[in-house]
Amino acid sequence: MTEPVKSFILLGPLPSKEAPVDVIRRNQEAISLIHGPITDEEAVELRKSFGPDDCFGLAWTLLHLIETAPNGASLSEEPPTDANMWLHTLWGRARKGLHS
Repeated sequence: MTEPVKSFILLGPLPSKEAPVDVIRRNQEAISLIHGPITDEEAVELRKSFGPDDCFGLAWTLLHLIETAPNGASLSEEPPTDANMWLHTLWGRARKGLHS
């Protein structure tokens, strides 16, 4: 796992839009240091970094990074109904890609 990915993961899940600006900025700076393609192992670990909302677009950046892995989101089955909405988005995008 690369150092930028490790550093980002250590920050924990993305904060909500309601977080202090310095917390959001720290996450933005950390994610900007990650360059795809990432590994499948990194994708699996980064899936745990989604927060409660889109965090001013950082969740979309994270989603797109995850999709650069060789196996994309590496989701083998549909997430449970109570899973984070971003996991459902990844699942839906992966399923759509399989049927196009």
